[in-house]
Amino acid sequence: MNQKLGIIDWGIGGISVYRLVKERLGAGGIVYFSDTGATPYGKMTRGELVGRLNTVIDFLVGEGVTRLVIGCNAASTAIPDLGREDIQIEGVIEPAVEMCAAVGPEKLGVIGGRRTVLSGVYRRKFAEKGIPVAQRIAQPLSGLIESGDTSSDVLRAAGRQILTPLRNCSHILLACTHYPAIAGVLKDYVAPRTVFVDPAAALVERIADWQFPPDGDDVFYTSGDPQAMRRAAQNAFGVAIERVLVKSL
Repeated sequence: MNQKLGIIDWGIGGISVYRLVKERLGAGGIVYFSDTGATPYGKMTRGELVGRLNTVIDFLVGEGVTRLVIGCNAASTAIPDLGREDIQIEGVIEPAVEMCAAVGPEKLGVIGGRRTVLSGVYRRKFAEKGIPVAQRIAQPLSGLIESGDTSSDVLRAAGRQILTPLRNCSHILLACTHYPAIAGVLKDYVAPRTVFVDPAAALVERIADWQFPPDGDDVFYTSGDPQAMRRAAQNAFGVAIERVLVKSL
């Protein structure tokens, strides 16, 4: 098999997807790209985001990547505009919608980054399934997690402010791959019956038929600070990364 899997995220949120890919699919030779040296994807215009993603994808294709997971909700909103025919791409939005619809939520909340929420993509897709949603922008949380913070008073105050209006939802979709790292904190601000939905498992299941060799060293790149990436991945997801290569694009 000469397939190689790539994973893109603005930061370390996609490490949650990487961890599941390793546990459930046993893929080797994964190439992970954390783009923290760029403007946060949720703050880019759509044109800027499409251009940036294509730049990163060009680099990964040059590294031998043949199939790609975009482990970022904001970036996943731009997949239809990428125009790539040279690589198979899977994002997180469709698996998230399918996973939530399958549980039949009585009242569904969505928390995500600014672009994810304002794009209306989840509102539209859930409306097609007859599921109304209440959404909240939770942009500060991903930045705090990216800095290695998973439990500070600042993070807790932000979580309380964001989630209080969604307190009585039966289910809340974590529409950012960073957020599962602090689900244990966020549960303090919702009703005891509220279930957080982490779509990472649905995304990994969706690519389960992709065939990858079990051997090969995984490679981690960042356009930002490699030490910060290593620290955040360990703090948020318990994943120890021995070496991160810096790549400016």
